[in-house]
Amino acid sequence: QVQLVESGGGLVQAGDSLRLSCTASGRTFSDYAMAWFRQTLGKEREFLTAITWRNGYTSYANSVKGRFTISRDNAKNTFDLQMNSLKPEDTAVYYCAAGPMVSSTPQRYRYWGQGTQVTVSS
Repeated sequence: QVQLVESGGGLVQAGDSLRLSCTASGRTFSDYAMAWFRQTLGKEREFLTAITWRNGYTSYANSVKGRFTISRDNAKNTFDLQMNSLKPEDTAVYYCAAGPMVSSTPQRYRYWGQGTQVTVSS
């Protein structure tokens, strides 16, 4: 089992930055990919970015590339989402996830955090 917990969400103004963190615990995840998704009420869960735990290979959705950065700290069992130049349309619940491979499909990820709210005001 792998347990994931997000933190760092909050209320910010457009143009601000925010850093989310996901803490992983449980079984080893050296062969896993870690990812960030977001979702608003009534919408599909949207892939943002992913990173492989072992090698640090990354993938980004076009909607956030250049503004958001994913990173991981293997020693601390954490991975972060640095969000810059935030826009009101970034408002959503943000989820971290873990799965066997890098994918933009949420069904490919077995483990999920509880979500953290990010609200960006104009």
